[in-house]
Amino acid sequence: MDGAAREVAARMATAAADWLGALDPGQRAVATGDAPSADTAADAERRRWFYTPTDHGGLPLGAQRPAQQRLALRLVATGLSTPGYVTVATIVGLDNVLDQVEGWSASWGRERGRDPGLYYLRVFGTPGDAGTWGWRFGGHHVSLNNLIADGAVRAVTPCFLGADPAVSPLLGPEPLRPLGGAEDLGLALVRSLDPDQASVAILLDRAPSDIVGGNRSRVGDGDRMMYLRELWRRPFTEPELAERVARIDADGERASGYDAADYKRLALSTTPKGLPGRELGAGQRELLRALLGVYLGRVPDGVVPGDESLDEVHFAWAGPAEAGRPVYYRVQGPRLLIEYDNTQRQANHAHSVWRDPAADFGYDVLGAHLAAHHAL
Repeated sequence: MDGAAREVAARMATAAADWLGALDPGQRAVATGDAPSADTAADAERRRWFYTPTDHGGLPLGAQRPAQQRLALRLVATGLSTPGYVTVATIVGLDNVLDQVEGWSASWGRERGRDPGLYYLRVFGTPGDAGTWGWRFGGHHVSLNNLIADGAVRAVTPCFLGADPAVSPLLGPEPLRPLGGAEDLGLALVRSLDPDQASVAILLDRAPSDIVGGNRSRVGDGDRMMYLRELWRRPFTEPELAERVARIDADGERASGYDAADYKRLALSTTPKGLPGRELGAGQRELLRALLGVYLGRVPDGVVPGDESLDEVHFAWAGPAEAGRPVYYRVQGPRLLIEYDNTQRQANHAHSVWRDPAADFGYDVLGAHLAAHHAL
């Protein structure tokens, strides 16, 4: 792992330096942030992330010349596998499709509400093979967060990808489904369960309206689903937008039928909920392994350990086990939290996130690095 993590980090450093070097001083001021720090307050901005069409922080693609955009996307690609990059590029382009779906009318308080130019890139610290630095790329339905320490990639989570629409028509027999593999494998796994297994894995017969962890910087025991109004950089002050968001929240809650007991049942927990991998049969374990691969395969080979013990990985489900219906699942292990939902817009709006509750943003690495480099 360490060799691959160093090779990828070297490519990231070169790409980041090239991008920053192509910016003018005003652009560079927006495109850079303080170096990663173990101090939570000093590092607060780097640890803020979003998946709504809000200001993610950094220099947006639309504020860059074409040559600068190419260098920006070159940096983004260094942190992704080829399938991962294709998926991210597709999600960015989907904002044009969503604009049509919504009748070219969404505003979100700006000139164009659905805008593929509003994907933001920021570099934290100085790219190189010493010390710590990082970078973040995010916009509507994308959030990539990378930490590099002492010349190696040390953290790649939170890693969020979404798709709206989740299914779009193409010319030909197959539709466009950027997250189709994540949903199909989850459905295949839950459908493979026998009644005893299903009684443990299926937490509720209805899906929540969003992932439970939301965009929290850290997830913890007892966390419940966040509402849309909480997922933006700033509260809405315009009455029309505030009312729209409140209406979306109310419609989502009404559609899910959830009450306080349901939210408590689905709340995050330190002890994983659902069915442990050790209780799966051989074919079911292969499905679980393939499902994990859809998430861990977002990044280049060797950057993260691929040996999470399947025995300790739990699979939990909420909703009917039917394609085209609102669904939610969670995969949780000692250093792993995956959430997927496809519930909004009549189950045609998907969210998926991969997290490491113990080390998102490199929490553990930063603490160890500080201790090692500042010891007496």
